[in-house]
Amino acid sequence: MFLQQAYTPKLGLDLAGGTTVTLSPVTQNNAAPPEEILDRAVNIIRDRVNGTGISDAEVAKSGDNIIISIPGVGQSEAVKLVATTAELRFRQVLAMEPTQIPQEMATNAPTPSASPSASATGSAKPSSSQSATTPAPSASPTGKALSSALTAASPAPSPSATQDGGQQDGKKDQDAKKGQDAKSTPTPTGETSPPPQQDPNAGVNTEGIDPAVLAQYNKLDCADPKNRGQGVQDDPNKQFAGCETDGSFKYVLDVAKVVGTDINTASAGVQQGTTEWVVQLDFKSKGAGEWSKLTTTAYNSPEPRNKVAVVLDGVVITAPNIISPIPGGRAEITGGFDQISATNLADQLKYGALPLKFNRSSIETVSSTLGQDQLQGGLISGVIGLALVVLYSLFYYRGLGIVAVLSLVVATVITYTSVVVLGHNAGFRLSLPHIIGLVVSIGITADSFIVYFERIRDEMKEGRRSLRAAVEVAWVRARRTILIADAVMFIAAIVLYFLAVGGVAGFAFAMGLTTLIDVVVVFLFTKPFIAMLARVRFFAKGHPLSGLDAERMSEAGSGGRTTTPQEA
Repeated sequence: MFLQQAYTPKLGLDLAGGTTVTLSPVTQNNAAPPEEILDRAVNIIRDRVNGTGISDAEVAKSGDNIIISIPGVGQSEAVKLVATTAELRFRQVLAMEPTQIPQEMATNAPTPSASPSASATGSAKPSSSQSATTPAPSASPTGKALSSALTAASPAPSPSATQDGGQQDGKKDQDAKKGQDAKSTPTPTGETSPPPQQDPNAGVNTEGIDPAVLAQYNKLDCADPKNRGQGVQDDPNKQFAGCETDGSFKYVLDVAKVVGTDINTASAGVQQGTTEWVVQLDFKSKGAGEWSKLTTTAYNSPEPRNKVAVVLDGVVITAPNIISPIPGGRAEITGGFDQISATNLADQLKYGALPLKFNRSSIETVSSTLGQDQLQGGLISGVIGLALVVLYSLFYYRGLGIVAVLSLVVATVITYTSVVVLGHNAGFRLSLPHIIGLVVSIGITADSFIVYFERIRDEMKEGRRSLRAAVEVAWVRARRTILIADAVMFIAAIVLYFLAVGGVAGFAFAMGLTTLIDVVVVFLFTKPFIAMLARVRFFAKGHPLSGLDAERMSEAGSGGRTTTPQEA
C-alpha cells in the first residue's frame, strides 16, 4: 500500500457515481435483435467491464438497448471496450498489392516497426522497417515483426506483381510497345482506335476468388482512413477484401478458418528477452487443429498465398509468411503495444466477441445513488459492532480479551490494506454490499478466538494442565473446528459469488475475503501470541484478571460439567 502510495479504497457506483453508457444494436433492415443474441452480448459486456466481479459495474437490458454503469468518472478506456466487436480472425491471403498513399499521409504514418504484428510462437524478431508507399524488395510485404516460424524477408509485390516474379519487367516493356502501336493503328475508316483498357487484375491469380469480392478489392482505397477503421463486421464464412492498419497494403482474404471463439484465453505480457509488450493466444482443442491445418495449407501455397492474415474487426493487423506448419495451438500478436493497449486487446479477445454491432447512443456521468452519508453510516455501524465485540471480550475474558482485541485490530488492518490494494490493482470498488460483508466478518473473526479460548479453559480446569501445555493441546483440537467453520463460510461465499451478480456478488466476495483473512490471523497471530503470553507469569499463575484463574474457570465449568475435556 505504501509502495503504491495508495491509502484510500476506491468507491463503487452507489457511493461515488460513475459513467452510464447506452448501447443500441445495429441489425440488418433495422430488425429487432433476437433475445438470445442480446443475452449473449450482455454476458460478454459484463465480463469485459466486470471480469473479476469486484468492480461494481452493472450491465442490464432495457428493451433492445443495453445499459452499462461503470464506477468512476472518465472511464474512457472501458467505454471503448464495451462497444468493440473485437472478433479476431485468421484468414489465408489470396491476393495482395501495395497501396499508393498520399505523401502527407505517408509522412505522418507510423513506421511498420511500431505497428502491431503477429507471430505463431513466442519468439518474434523485428524486421527492417520500410516506407509505407514503396516497399523495399528486401522487406516483408507487411513490414512486420515475424517469428522464427515465419519466413525471412521476401520481395514485396509491385502493384502488378504476379507469381512469375522477375518476368514482369520484360512484359511491361512489351506491353508498352504494343500500347504505342495500338494508338497509331488506323481503323479501316481511317480513324485511330482507342487504346485497350488495362485489366486491373492483370498478373493476379484470381483462381478461387469470388468475383464480387474481387470487384470490391479493385475499388478498395486503403488511403482513405474510413476503410482502415476497426469495427467492420466481416462475415467469417465469406471471402473478404480489406486493408492493413497503416493502409500500406490491401488484400483479398479467404474464409476464416480460425476465429475469435476458437481462442481459449488471451494474455498480455512482456516478450521474453525484450521489453516489448505482446498479446499471447492459446487456442481451444478445435481451434488448435484448425490453426495447424491453416498454416499447413499456406505453407504449401505459392506467393502470396503462403501468408496468413490476422484480422481484427475487419482490419489486417499483419500477414506474415508461413515457412512451416505450426502445431501446438499458440499464437502471438507483437509490435507497437504498451501495457495499456496490450491489456485492452487481451481483455477484448479473452472475454469474447460481441454477436452484434452496437452504437453508443448516449454517454452520461451519473452521481452516486447513496452518497457520503450512507458511506459514513456503514462505517459507523462497523465501528459500533467492533467496539461491542471488544467490550464483551474484555468483560468476559479479561486479560485474554487483549488477545481478542489485538487479533481484531490485525484483521482490520489486513482487511483495509487488501481493499486498498485490490482497488488499485484489480478494479475492486467498495460499495455498500461490500461494507456489509466486512461488518459481518467481525463475528467470523470473533468466533475463531472464542473457540480457541474455550478449548484452553477446558484443558486447564481443575489444574489438570499448565497453561503452556494447555495452549498447545487446545490448539490441535481447536484449529480443526476453526478450519471447518471457515471452510463452510468460504464455500457459501464461493457459491454465492458465482451464482449471483452485482451487489450480491460483491457481498459474497467481501465475506470470502475476510474468511481467508481470519484463517491467516488465527494461525499467524492469535495462536503464536497466546503461546508467548503463556510464558508470562501473570497468565501462567492464573491471576484473577488474566481470565484463566481457577475460580473463574470453575464458575464457567459449573452446571454438571465433568472433568473430561470436551470438544469446543
